[in-house]
Amino acid sequence: MTEPSITVYRDGPLMLRGDVQIVDQDGNVIEPNHERAVALCRCGKSRMRPFCDGTHNVIRFRAPGALEDGRE
Repeated sequence: MTEPSITVYRDGPLMLRGDVQIVDQDGNVIEPNHERAVALCRCGKSRMRPFCDGTHNVIRFRAPGALEDGRE
């Protein structure tokens, strides 16, 4: 078993690695298409949500890869 981790990529997806299970709001397991790492959409435009399909590059999605300051 590998300890789970999430990496936030600047202008890109959230990468999940390790032993994780993804479930929908009803508790149904969502099977990823890769076993080593899973990319989750952050831009909201993927056609494979919750998974990333690279659309963030096409729409020029911008978001930091680190913690943002809170909104005022």
